[in-house]
Amino acid sequence: METRRQSHFAMAFLLISLLVTSCSILPIRTQTEKSGEWLDWDGKEGWSGSAAAGGTFFGLGAADAIEEAPLAALGEPATEPDIVESEVRNQSPGLRAGSVDDNVHWDDYLGYRLRFAEWGIRVHDIEVVERHIITVTNPQGKPVLGAEIEILDDQERTVATTLTHSDGTALFFPKAFGSSDSQGFKIRVSKGNDSQEQSIDRDEREHHIVLDAQSSSDPVRLDVHFLIDATGSMSDEIQQLKDNMIVVSERIHGLSSNPDVRFGMTVYRDRGDLFISRTLEFTPDVDRFIEELSAVVADGGGDYAESLNEGLHNAIHMPEWRGGETISLIFLIADAPPHLDYAQDYDYAADALVANERGVKIYPIASSGLDDQGEYIFRQLAQVTSGKFLFLTYGAGGAPGDGTTHHVDDYSVLSLDDLVVRMVEEELAALEGQLQ
Repeated sequence: METRRQSHFAMAFLLISLLVTSCSILPIRTQTEKSGEWLDWDGKEGWSGSAAAGGTFFGLGAADAIEEAPLAALGEPATEPDIVESEVRNQSPGLRAGSVDDNVHWDDYLGYRLRFAEWGIRVHDIEVVERHIITVTNPQGKPVLGAEIEILDDQERTVATTLTHSDGTALFFPKAFGSSDSQGFKIRVSKGNDSQEQSIDRDEREHHIVLDAQSSSDPVRLDVHFLIDATGSMSDEIQQLKDNMIVVSERIHGLSSNPDVRFGMTVYRDRGDLFISRTLEFTPDVDRFIEELSAVVADGGGDYAESLNEGLHNAIHMPEWRGGETISLIFLIADAPPHLDYAQDYDYAADALVANERGVKIYPIASSGLDDQGEYIFRQLAQVTSGKFLFLTYGAGGAPGDGTTHHVDDYSVLSLDDLVVRMVEEELAALEGQLQ
C-alpha cells in the first residue's frame, strides 16, 4: 500500500510540475480578484497528522437522480503492477503514459460498457448510449468557444444547459436527464449578440449550428485545476523530476497562442484523516501556486477507496471558474476510486454532469494499482465531459513501458510529459482548426 501511495503521488507531482513549469514563462495577466488563497482552510493545522473528527459530510443532492448500477470486470480483475520503491525512484524521469478517447472510439466504449455490466462491480452509472454531439462554428468556419446551449423538450421545458469547448462541440445525453419520453428537442445557442434555434428529432445524433460570434477571446483564457489524491507518502525524487521539465516550458513557449493561464488545486484524502478536502483558488501567479503546492504532504488514507466524491465536488463548485470563453480543465491524479459506501456523500456521477453543463473537461490520470472499478469511473468522468482517459504504462518488472492492465485497445503511448503537453496543445489548436 505504501509503495503504491509513493508511486501515485510522485506521478501527481510530476504532472503538476511539468504543466506549472511549462506555462510559467508565458505572459501572465494581472487579475483584480483575490487569488491563490485556500478557500476552506485557515492554514493552521498543517499537512501531517490525524484528526479526531473529519470534515462536514453532505447529502447527495442532485446525485439522487443517478442510479447505482452493479457492474464488474472483463475477465479477471486487473492486478497492481509489482513495483518496489527503488524501481519507482529509478523510473520516474522516464514515466510513460497512454491515452484513449472514448468519444472518438464510441463503438468500442459501448462494447466496454456492455461487458462491464456483466460483472457486478458497483458504480453510479450515467445513461450515455443516446449521445448527441452539437457543434457550433462561426461564419468563418472556426469553432466557437463558450457558446451557451439550452436544450428544450417537445413541451418547451428546459432539459439541460451546457457550454461549447475549444473545438466548438458539446455533448447532450437525454436519458441522463430523464428525457426518455420527448419525441424531439429544440436547441437554442447564443453568444454575444447572436442567437440561433434548431429543432431536431431523436434519430439525429450530430447537429451543426452557425453562430455569428467570435471564436474566442484574445488571448485565450485557460483555467487548469489539479485534483490530487494526497493520501500516502511523498517520494523523495520530486525535485529531480521537476528540474527535468524545462524542455516542456520551451515547447509551450513556442505555441502561436500565448494563453492567459490560471492554476488552482483541490487536495483530498479520506474521512478520518486530518482533512477530507482543501481547495486553492485559481491564481495567475505561478510562483504563488508552486509555493502552496510545495507545502503539500501526502498522508493518511488507509483503505483503498478515497473521498474522491467530495474532492471532485469541491473542485467544480468552490473555485471561481471564469467559464464562458475559457478552456476549463481538471486533471484528476489518483490511483483509487471514490468511496461509494459513505452515507450523506456527494456523487461523482451527478458532478460529472455539472462539469458537462459548465464546459469543464476532466482528464483522469490513472496511476499504478487502479482497479477495474476505478477504471470504469475514471472513464465515465472523461467521456461525459469530453475529456480523455490517461494512464501510466509499464514494462517488465514495473519499469516504464507500453503495457497496461486496463481494458483499452488501440491506445497511443508517449512519455508522460509529452502526453500532458499534447492535451494542452490540442485544446489550444482546436480553436484554429488545426487538429488532425
